Order: sequence, then C-alpha cells, then structure tokens
Amino acid sequence: MKIIDISMGIHEQMATYKGRVEKRPTRVIEQQTPQDAINESSIQMNLHTGTHLDAPLHMMHGGWTIDKMPLKRLITPCKVFDLTQVEEAITQDDLAGLDIAAGDFVLLKTQNSFGRVAGPDFVFIREDAASYLAGLGISGIGTDALGVERDQPGHTTHLAFMRKDVIILEGLDLKEAQPGSYTLIALPLKILGAESAPARAVLVEGMAGLN
Repeated sequence: MKIIDISMGIHEQMATYKGRVEKRPTRVIEQQTPQDAINESSIQMNLHTGTHLDAPLHMMHGGWTIDKMPLKRLITPCKVFDLTQVEEAITQDDLAGLDIAAGDFVLLKTQNSFGRVAGPDFVFIREDAASYLAGLGISGIGTDALGVERDQPGHTTHLAFMRKDVIILEGLDLKEAQPGSYTLIALPLKILGAESAPARAVLVEGMAGLN
C-alpha cells in the first residue's frame, strides 16, 4: 500500500488565495522547553486557507455546515486527471471524453500544483465545466487551486456544484499524484456550525474493499 500526501503544509509563508497576505496563518509559541517542560502553541488561520473542504453554507443561505459533512463520501474511490496543459480555465471541452461517470470523486491536476496556486491567474474551473460535471452526477470535485473559481460574479462555479450536492475539496497539492484511480481520504476538522474546515487529504494506492 502506498500513501501520497496531497495536503498543503500549513506555515506562515504558505500560498494563499490570490496571494493575499491577510489569509496567511499565524502560529504563536505559548510554552517551550526547557523553561516550561512542554511545548505548546496556538494557530490562527482562515478556514479557506490550505487544503480544506467547503460546505454549502459557504455560498448558500441556510446551507448545511461542515460538521454535517457525510464522511463516507470522503473515504472513497477517486480518479486523478492530468489537465496541466490548460493555460487559463478548465472548460467543458477539456473534460469531454475523460472517463468520468456518476458517483465519481474527481481530482483535477493543473499547473497550480507547479507554482501557480498563489497567483491571481491560477487555473480555475469555469462554470460550463462545473455544470457539466455536476450534470454527470459526480460525488465530489478536488482542485489544486485554493478556490474552484476566481471570484466570478454570482459564484456560479461553486453554486453549480453545491446545488447538485457535489462535495468541494480545495487546496490540494497534486505534484506527486499520477493520473489514475486511488482511494481518497480527506476528513475535515469537526468545527460546529462552520462553512469550511481544514482537511488532511491523502491518496492511497492498493487499498481495496470500499463500496
């Protein structure tokens, strides 16, 4: 069994959405050996920084919250697709012909995993592509961007997924993930009433027996 960590590391200089400095986490050392005999620290961060899951409340008034996330759908077979040839935005044409079916959890590997994730011109998912995937009935979408869109008016990409109950997993690092089939494990912190939460996401090769 091989495990590929596809989570972003959390640190004070990490990549953030469009490079916004205010979204970087801060970590404070509260106690430190040898004076206190223990090490203890605290962290403050935006819930949409780094690898995280969006709940519908993020974009939908009255949407369900991250503590209601169905965990069974986050320990699941998934498919990684290589879209590193895309320069601007993933469109329906980029996805047509790929082996994507109802119930799939789809991860899209782009140039974001190779240095574009923090820039304002990161590769995003255009609304037509989101509507296409949602129409296929996929279970979830994973992106190596820190947002599935770039603040498009009306947040149409997010809503195309959320209105069809498609789970959104953002902020992946897919450099080491080759195209193919894996088991995805991506569990969010159980933050009651929140619209999002950080997640540790991994791909597992050779893990059988999931339904």
